[in-house]
Formats: sequence, C-alpha cells, structure tokens
Amino acid sequence: MITSKGKRVLLILFAFIGSYLISYMMDPYSSYWTDYFKRPTSEIVEEFVISILFCAVISELSLFLDRWFNRKMPWTVDPIKRLVVQSLVQILGVLLVTLLTHFLFELILEENDVEASISEVKGYWQWIIATVLTALMISAINTGNFLITNWKITAMDAVEHKIKAAEHRQAAAEAELQALKLQLDPHFVFNNLSVLSELILENQQLGYEYAENLSKVYRYLLVNSRKKLISLGEELKFLNAYLFLIEKRMGQGVSFEITVHQEHLRLQIPPLTLQLLIENALKHNRTTKESPLQITIQSDEAYLTVSNTLLPLVSKADSAGIGLTNILSRYALLSVKKPIIKEDESLFTVKVPLLS
Repeated sequence: MITSKGKRVLLILFAFIGSYLISYMMDPYSSYWTDYFKRPTSEIVEEFVISILFCAVISELSLFLDRWFNRKMPWTVDPIKRLVVQSLVQILGVLLVTLLTHFLFELILEENDVEASISEVKGYWQWIIATVLTALMISAINTGNFLITNWKITAMDAVEHKIKAAEHRQAAAEAELQALKLQLDPHFVFNNLSVLSELILENQQLGYEYAENLSKVYRYLLVNSRKKLISLGEELKFLNAYLFLIEKRMGQGVSFEITVHQEHLRLQIPPLTLQLLIENALKHNRTTKESPLQITIQSDEAYLTVSNTLLPLVSKADSAGIGLTNILSRYALLSVKKPIIKEDESLFTVKVPLLS
C-alpha cells in the first residue's frame, strides 16, 4: 500500500513528466524543443530543478484544494457544482502560482525583459496551459483515488454488515437450538415421567427399559449440544430410543416404517432433525388404535424423506414454532440446499438434504 509521502512523490513526478509532455505535444517543432539538448547541461539541470519545485507546489495546491472541498462541498451533495467550482478554483490557483513564480524569478535574477520575443511569449503561455492541464489531471487522479477509496470502504462496510447480520442469525438459531437440546417440550417430559411411573408399578422390567431409553435421549442431547451436524447413523441411534418411548406411550396409535440405506449412514444432518419432524407429526395429528398415524422415513443419495399421513386434530394444538422453522433456519446457515416441504390431501412430507 502506497504511503501518503509516496503518493506525493508520485504526483510530483507525474506533474513533472506530464507538463513536459503536454508542452511538447502543443508545439513539437518549436525551436525550444528542436534545440533543447544543444543547451548547456547546467542550464537543463537548473530548469529540471526549478520545474520539480514548481510541480511540487502545484501538486500540494491540488491536494490542499481536494481536501478543502471534501470538507466544504462533498461529492455526494452536488457533484456537478463541485466539479465546476473546484475546476475554476484550481485553474485560478495555478495561474496565481505561475504568475508569482514568474515575478519571483524575475526579481531574483533581476531580469525584466519587456521586449520579449513572440516565441518566448508563446512558449510561456504554452507552459501555463500545460501546467493548468497537469494540475487538473492531478486533481482528477486524487479525486478518483478518493472516490475509489470511499467505494471500497462502503463495500467493506456492506460486507461487514452482511457478515454481522449472518452471525446474528446464526447466534439466534444456535441459541434456539441450544434451548431445544437442553430442555425438551415440558409436555414430552411430563408424559414420559407419567408413563414411567405407571410402568414401574405394572412391569418393573419394562419400566427399567423405559428409563434406560429416556436417559439415552437426554444423554444424546447433552453430548451433541454444541454440534452443528451429526451423521445420519448417530441420529438413527438416538431415534431408536426416542421411538421406544413413543411406542410405549402411544401403543398402536402410531406406526413407523424406516428404510435407510447403509451407504447413507455416513451422510450428515443437523442433530434432532428427526425428533423435530416426528414431534411435529404427533403434535398436529390424531393417534388412535382404529386409525394409527403412519410415519415413514426413507433415504436416497440427496435427501432424507420423512412423511406422515394426515389425521388432523379436531382442535388445533398449540405450537411453540420451533419445529420446521428451526430446521429451515439451520439449513439456511449450513448449506445452499433447502428442505422441501410438500402437503397433499392425505400426506405431509418433508425432505431434508443429506450433507457430505
């Protein structure tokens, strides 16, 4: 990255070279250029030194005017007015510096050649025009650099804002997931504890198995509480314990059919995805022995499909809104692939992407 001092040096060199090029292109066949290297070397060196000093003054003037106008008349307010006013002030400033420089050297060198030749006057005005054009080009370069720098800052701010917004969304989703992992639905806990107390009185062995599977469910939640993804195989192990609880609690009111290919077990999904989908199906549908709720889980190379028959409740159940919304939010942060939700007259289906 070029420093402020380096930028000034480059502008002075640009002004020095630019002024000579413009002056040459205005009249390349003048005696000044045809006899340029016939002059003594000391005279050429002296002219170079004076020109570099003069270009340094012009460059600093251009930078000063740019800074002043940036404060008093920003480009974002009225760019046309800024362009016209700054250009006029720039030209007047360069003319003033040129005239002062001319009179200063006349005073120092004690030269007052009133009867200057036409060629000398012509060359003098060519030099003024070349200097003005060079100063305007310096101002244009500095303005372009200013605008590009501000564009970069604005673009970076926009990117940073998007990153922070994404981080906030991710933090919100993770906080929601964390709460879900560490605290199951109170109804779920209450129902399972009620079932457990009944089983202990009726069948101690079954009560023991029920307690074991309930502990597996909580252990799974605690162990995977900070993971964003988990293998489908691990999720299915958790699901076995979860389904045991459901089947013992609901009896023949719900049936499950799971068809997952062995080669898909290594693929990944967000933890608790299956639990959320099954809980969503149970919460919004009837579960009776005469008309059991049928839940099917299938896999292919791209998706894990969870579908259930539609047996709507007479009265709509209260929902915490953390089921499907949670899954959609997490996939939005983890992958470009999105879950697919379909519903027809008899079936509700959710297809969640399997991630590698």
